[in-house]
Amino acid sequence: MTRIRRVRSALIAVSIGLAAAGATPAAAYWEYGHQTIAQIAAANIRPQTRVAIRRLLQQQALLDTPTCKAGTMSEASTWADCIKPLKDADGKPRLGYAYTWHFQDVSICRPFSLTDACKDGNCVSAQITRDVATLKNRRASQKDKLQALVFLIHFVGDLHQPLHAGEKDDKGGNDVKASYDSYGPPRLNLHSVWDGLLAERAITSGPSLVHRYAPAVRAKVAAGDVTDWSRESWQVAHDATYASVMADPCAPTPERVTLDEATIEKLVPVARLEVERGGLRLAKLLDAALG
Repeated sequence: MTRIRRVRSALIAVSIGLAAAGATPAAAYWEYGHQTIAQIAAANIRPQTRVAIRRLLQQQALLDTPTCKAGTMSEASTWADCIKPLKDADGKPRLGYAYTWHFQDVSICRPFSLTDACKDGNCVSAQITRDVATLKNRRASQKDKLQALVFLIHFVGDLHQPLHAGEKDDKGGNDVKASYDSYGPPRLNLHSVWDGLLAERAITSGPSLVHRYAPAVRAKVAAGDVTDWSRESWQVAHDATYASVMADPCAPTPERVTLDEATIEKLVPVARLEVERGGLRLAKLLDAALG
């Protein structure tokens, strides 16, 4: 309980600040989670890939987003969230077309399929594939390649947050009020628990996830393709995210769900593995595109 109180105090401050700014606590985690995934990838890419990434990110001015930095992989990992509030001269979202690229609404209660969720390429897995293709394309402009890079770094992280890959008509858990042990403010929901409190607990539990992994480990974790990873993350949403708070993941969702300490402890290794997978798979894609 001591650890929960310590983490809760920090997250309460973040939540209050976000609420005052009109944001949701869900924004809090992925600054940390995305950065960790980017750092894992950076520690496991080939030297020539690292050089190519550095050269692209040195041109961050091409993005014309001075308030949203992308000069390093860690900065680039949060760029796609940072740009969401940006407006054009008419007051419309400048990059609003990219909103649906962060997730894919695949029901955990129906057979896995990306067909409807990725209609017209408007889902996270389709955009990951598109970004890799752009980075490989020698005819693509430097601006297009740079934007593809910063989106890719972010979207691979998104795909490995289970509620970006599977849900049950509840906006990826955003409509499900939640309590994290005894901490349950009105704005906290299942999505923000996985984005914030649980993710922080997972990343800071045990040895650092940021290091050079053995070739055999990298090969095993990064096996498969984006569709395989989508199915896997969708399965985690069913088997862990929802099943941990409901006896039947596909039964009607209660008004509020609670993750007690015992449940949190069981979910920590699940969440840690998702971050590790995201980092090593991002490294694989970056090497394939730029190495």
